[in-house]
Amino acid sequence: MPKQYKNYVNGEWKLSDNEITIYAPADGEELGSVPAMSQEEVDAVYASSKAALPAWRALSYVERASYLHKVADILVRDAEKIGAVLSKEVAKGYKAAVSEVVRTADIVRFAAEEGVRMQGEVLEGGSFEAASKKKIAVVRREPVGLVLAISPFNYPVNLAASKIAPALIAGNVVAFKPPTQGSISGLLLAEVFVEAGLPAGVFNTITGRGSVIGDYIVEHEAVNFINFTGSTPVGERIGKMAGMRPIMLELGGKDSAIVLEDADLEKAAKDIVAGGLSYSGQRCTAVKRVLVVDSVADELVGLVKKNIEALSVGMPEEDADITPVIDDNSADYIEGLVKDAQEKGATEVTPFKRDGKLLTPTLFDNVTTDMRLAWEEPFGPVLPIIRVSSVEEAIEISNKSEYGLQASVFTNDFPLAFSIAEKLEVGTVHINNKTQRGTDNFPFLGAKKSGAGTQGVKYSIEAMTTVKSVVFDIK
Repeated sequence: MPKQYKNYVNGEWKLSDNEITIYAPADGEELGSVPAMSQEEVDAVYASSKAALPAWRALSYVERASYLHKVADILVRDAEKIGAVLSKEVAKGYKAAVSEVVRTADIVRFAAEEGVRMQGEVLEGGSFEAASKKKIAVVRREPVGLVLAISPFNYPVNLAASKIAPALIAGNVVAFKPPTQGSISGLLLAEVFVEAGLPAGVFNTITGRGSVIGDYIVEHEAVNFINFTGSTPVGERIGKMAGMRPIMLELGGKDSAIVLEDADLEKAAKDIVAGGLSYSGQRCTAVKRVLVVDSVADELVGLVKKNIEALSVGMPEEDADITPVIDDNSADYIEGLVKDAQEKGATEVTPFKRDGKLLTPTLFDNVTTDMRLAWEEPFGPVLPIIRVSSVEEAIEISNKSEYGLQASVFTNDFPLAFSIAEKLEVGTVHINNKTQRGTDNFPFLGAKKSGAGTQGVKYSIEAMTTVKSVVFDIK
């Protein structure tokens, strides 16, 4: 019989009156159920969080770090167990799922270490004006309070912990809302934090239906900071509901790979396919369009086609490169983008085939800017090639997107690469490599509709703290 998973609230595992059944996207297997919380139960989560805050923030960084080191150790120990569930729940290859858990342990451990390096500063007023030379300011960082951490389906463990660990080491308490599809994986992550011995109320979980608690958990006056990864429409809605409260949003992208005529085309093709189609393209940082100069377009298309044809298509347990997308709505949307490109004359280099939620990786050449595929984020295994006549045209098309997450530039002319990077309206530019999230100590951010705030362990800690200055005069 499938397991009934529970929420962790104020030191206890609890069921709710209602539940949500979770099925595997790949084969429909029933994986278990999670509680469907009511608004009153959310109130209880937040009340216990607030009650636990004073004692938790009073601990030293070293004391808080000791808990996180235990979390990291348990994640490594249980990586295969958690990865097996994660693989089924979000249709991710088993090895990639286990790797996600191990990487999560690395993030948690780094957050603990980064936290103990946090320090304040002393400022002398005389550095600004002579009349203030006797003033001294002691400046320190303090926790913001209750952090609401909302994670996405595609990395339900990794992108949860990347929010939770920096929040906790900074002295905040956390209410964790995993995605519905991915909630079992999220609750397994919660079990790790519980085993590590966190005091009751410091870390709580929330599962439930968006129609019942979706807006409520965000608008609630108890929440001091909202850290969300997900779609741009939901992120925009959260931004409006947050009001004056600080937020961190990691949203959609339409990441460009710009390929110039002097690029190493074999490397570019390999990186484009890995960056665009790993985990079936269900990554905000996936390469989602290729802007290649005409003179090398034919050769690049041939190399990309060769790399795509080498990919395996199948089920998560087979460790296939391309696995079913998360749900039927996603598959329908991707197919709509494909049909629009077909009808408007794009060249279908590798054929599109669909078997339920399993889509073959599809390469389109001669995609033009009147096609939806040039602008919309498929979040699936579809890769469009847009031919351009110049570097300037590539930059112009890239910047016309409403998104601004990342971009890649492939060229051996490094001064030109840096010049292009300066002009691209994105948070991160990769030179001669695929777009990607890591490494986790680097800043991670998006421009325009791709997000708000800067992540990366140190930057996340800083974002989820506030500066307090205590000023006094000396004789």
